[in-house]
Amino acid sequence: MALTRRQALGTAIATAGATLAGTATATARSSLWQEFTAHPYTHPQIPYIGRAGARQKAGRGPTIVVRHPGKGDAAPAINRALREAGEAGGGTVTLEPKTYEIGDVLRIAHSGVTLRGAGSARTTLRPTRSLTELIGPYGSRYGGDKSSWSWAGGLVWVCPDARWKSLTGAIRAKEWPFEGWTGNARDEWRALTALTEGRRGDWSVRVSDPAALRPGQLVLLRLSDDADHTLLRHMAGDVPGAAGYSWSDKTKLVSYVPYEWPVRIEEVKGNDVRLERPLPLDARTEWRPELTTLVRPVERSAVTGLTVAFEETEQSPHLLDKGYNGVALQCAYDCRVEDVRVVNADNGFGLVAASACTLRRTRVSGRGSHHPYFCREGSHDNLVEDFRVDRRTVPAPPGTQLHGINVEGLSSHNVWSRGTMETGTFDTHRGMPFANVRTEITVHNDGRHGGDASAGPLYGARFTHWNVTVTNERAGCVKIDGIAPRSATVGISEVREFDQIDEPDFAGELGARAESYGDPGGVRPRNLYEAQRTL
Repeated sequence: MALTRRQALGTAIATAGATLAGTATATARSSLWQEFTAHPYTHPQIPYIGRAGARQKAGRGPTIVVRHPGKGDAAPAINRALREAGEAGGGTVTLEPKTYEIGDVLRIAHSGVTLRGAGSARTTLRPTRSLTELIGPYGSRYGGDKSSWSWAGGLVWVCPDARWKSLTGAIRAKEWPFEGWTGNARDEWRALTALTEGRRGDWSVRVSDPAALRPGQLVLLRLSDDADHTLLRHMAGDVPGAAGYSWSDKTKLVSYVPYEWPVRIEEVKGNDVRLERPLPLDARTEWRPELTTLVRPVERSAVTGLTVAFEETEQSPHLLDKGYNGVALQCAYDCRVEDVRVVNADNGFGLVAASACTLRRTRVSGRGSHHPYFCREGSHDNLVEDFRVDRRTVPAPPGTQLHGINVEGLSSHNVWSRGTMETGTFDTHRGMPFANVRTEITVHNDGRHGGDASAGPLYGARFTHWNVTVTNERAGCVKIDGIAPRSATVGISEVREFDQIDEPDFAGELGARAESYGDPGGVRPRNLYEAQRTL
């Protein structure tokens, strides 16, 4: 009898999982991993993240070499080349091994465009102005005197042209926008078809009308909450305490729904539609599940082989960043950043409504950053691997804050893998992100998490910290089995509570698991993402 897609993949995972586990001693084998191999798409604590990151190759096309004398602002020439490559249907803009003065935002606004330097040790971009100077002050849609440049935008900004123009137009008009997949007011979408009920882990869904769907099409799965907030409770793993949690007064969190998840269609066969990734949540009829359009994203674009180095300025007080920000991917899908370093930035690398993107061999250095990495506004299925956050070169000024690797805003199934953090923490910034993984990371855990109380819980379900070495014994934000619902804390150092100490948001049994405590690196497989991906 022929195996279904799920059965075949499950068999492959079980076979490879037994091989990986068998390389270790009996005491180092992970029973959680063995459980996962039996139910890889529906495990209660460990998310399936084997398809995180970019899957399509960068676009091909002509190569444009930017030759600049080395003095004066090179931004006009670089932006002109990026625009020409984009309008030609894609291409590579090559920078020489030199330092370029940059007086404007470098914009990758089209699909299939690569900005390529000669290597992060050879090509340097030196921005001369902040985003506040270039675009204007950026307030918060939730009020207060905060600067949204504290978590948005970059001097190298991958964002579709129409979305960037509407976004910056709203900022200049002081009409603080939503930043995600469906426009400034979350109204730039149209329904394609309704779904019948589906379950988390399903690779195929059944739709009421497939007429508007085709293989290769990028669509948005949209789930709306009900009056009892059962969708939010489901994101929290349906733990008992979620039913009694006060959801309605979490105004910031509630503004994040409907939940929006972009995904590419692999096959349409009658009313059955196969997706490139399994469903991240149930699709229950009470949440009115549907596939919709979204703003046209940038796809298959890349930034590689360069350093973005700002002049050393004093870090701004917390939440008042001017926008000396490195590289941002916004409304981007299947894009890459590789061999890029950011120095002396307010914020290093940003994922804002970005999905299926890969950041590889990236590094944040210099005087200290607010967010070395941030991941927010419905960013899903991204991979950050071989990353590094260096120890700051100057003492932190009073009133500043350093977070670390951030995730928030219902972002899900993101992975941070093989990292070294000489400073910072695992910053889960409220807004109930869920099903995110940090694996094979060494951290000097001296940062603090942030997040408004109105943004709701720190964690949703299925956060997994797997093989984490903590060099200063601090538990906060790393040992999460007493905090995060239906989470897995596997193979972390022995730690103790001091500095910022959190209490669980949900009362009662959390359904969390812990394993191989005090034995970082001893657990097998060592890297949860690679074990899933290899399969």
